[in-house]
Amino acid sequence: MKATVQGEDGRNQVLTMGCYGIGVTRVVAAAIEQNHDERGIIWPDAIAPFQVAILPMNMHKSFRVQALAEELYNTLRSHGIDVILDDRKERPGVMFADMELIGVPHSIVIGDRNLDNEEIEYKNRRVGEKQMIKTGEIVDFLLGQIKR
Repeated sequence: MKATVQGEDGRNQVLTMGCYGIGVTRVVAAAIEQNHDERGIIWPDAIAPFQVAILPMNMHKSFRVQALAEELYNTLRSHGIDVILDDRKERPGVMFADMELIGVPHSIVIGDRNLDNEEIEYKNRRVGEKQMIKTGEIVDFLLGQIKR
């Protein structure tokens, strides 16, 4: 470019330019390094590809599990939450392991037995704790848990 600038002494000096930045891959690597355990990544809510995973147990055999899973999916999406509905015909252990590996920070498990008590199991991936939440309270509960 041969760009110059006049120095204090009145003479032209060739510019030296530097470009310093942090790329997306470095940000992702740093986030993973700071947010993982032996089972995989634990994404921070703000950069998680999915903030909530809905894990319906045997949804292909239970209309009420399927209906609630789809309703929660649509409701959470309408609130701007990135959510994944695992509608695969997989064993529960496979579903749980995959969501831990992906690093989804919040998971809800919907099953017929818990629905008999009008409850949904919630798991916070970061702290590993599980708790039962009433079905009518789950959306507000999740909105309160997710850090934006």
